[in-house]
Amino acid sequence: MNSTNKDIKGDDIELRTYDQAATQVADQDDDQEIDLLELAMKLWNQKKKILIWCFIGAILGLVVAFSIPREYTTDVKLAPEANGNQRASGSLGAMAAMVGLGSGVQSGGDAVNPTLYPDVVSSVPFLVGLFNVPVEIKEEEKTVPLREYVEEDLKSPWWSVIIGLPFKLIGMLRSSDEDESDPNKPIDTFQLTKAEDSVVKALQTRINASVDTKTSVITISVMMQDPLVSAIVADTVVNRLQEYITDYRTNKARKDLEYAELLNNEAKDNYYKAQQKYADYLDRNNGLIIHSAMTTRERLQNEATLAFNLYNQTAQQVQLAKAKVQENTPVYATVSPATVPIKPTSPRKTLILVGFVFLAFVACSAWILYGKPLVEEMKNKKTQETN
Repeated sequence: MNSTNKDIKGDDIELRTYDQAATQVADQDDDQEIDLLELAMKLWNQKKKILIWCFIGAILGLVVAFSIPREYTTDVKLAPEANGNQRASGSLGAMAAMVGLGSGVQSGGDAVNPTLYPDVVSSVPFLVGLFNVPVEIKEEEKTVPLREYVEEDLKSPWWSVIIGLPFKLIGMLRSSDEDESDPNKPIDTFQLTKAEDSVVKALQTRINASVDTKTSVITISVMMQDPLVSAIVADTVVNRLQEYITDYRTNKARKDLEYAELLNNEAKDNYYKAQQKYADYLDRNNGLIIHSAMTTRERLQNEATLAFNLYNQTAQQVQLAKAKVQENTPVYATVSPATVPIKPTSPRKTLILVGFVFLAFVACSAWILYGKPLVEEMKNKKTQETN
């Protein structure tokens, strides 16, 4: 009986403990709901102040949005030739088999694949090659080099001018000899001047290339403050990139073609000389039946035949090298050509306006709920300490 009573008492104690814990949790939830309602009431009581802050934030957002220069973006999409190396090696192998050269043509990997095109476009030599590209400014109706447009015609927000003014003054005080160099001097991509480096960095932020790894579609994006300049630069970048890739892929084939043509010309001269030598000998010894003369004639005839065979073989190699150059030349299909954009892509004024209003609301709410009570509490402590 005693043990039974002890068990019942233990169960009662556990039930009371559980009820107390549940009551505490319920009280905490009620406190949290009361706190949230209290915070919401504080904000509602200060709604006029919040509206004033939001109105000020909207004004600041409009000022910022209309201070940022408009930017226009031109996108060009290219679809490169697929499996160019495999098709080239297959056709060249068939041609080599036809002319009797065997299967000496082997397919090789391409070091500059589409995934490296963005690095090519953003490289210093590639961007420096765009410095002298003439661009037409639509608003001012003038044509200037791209470098001059970036240095003199690109606009900046008023706050960037104020922030950069001290650095500009320091730069003027520390003017170096390289800034006074001859503008007609060729650009050294190994060692750029400060002005050249600033232009390159500006172009790196405005000219971008991306590749879709699934479809291998290349997208060239150019952002400029003038829509016509954006389209001109985008079209030029596409043409320069195609020339770069074409020169790279056909470089080895063109050198092989030059060497094959050199061998063919030498074989041609040797063949003509051997043929002429054989003909002269026949003219001088026509009708002779001496064995020594017959032996010399046969030797000269064999030399002419060998020279002709070599000339014929090198001529076939020249034709094969020409075909290889043609096969290695990449072909790009322009999916979306360069066109002059009509609408600016930035700034997004609505997004800026909403962002500033939201920040003003958050800042005002934080001040009402936490900042103001904290300041009042600090003031009360100071007054208590003085008293």
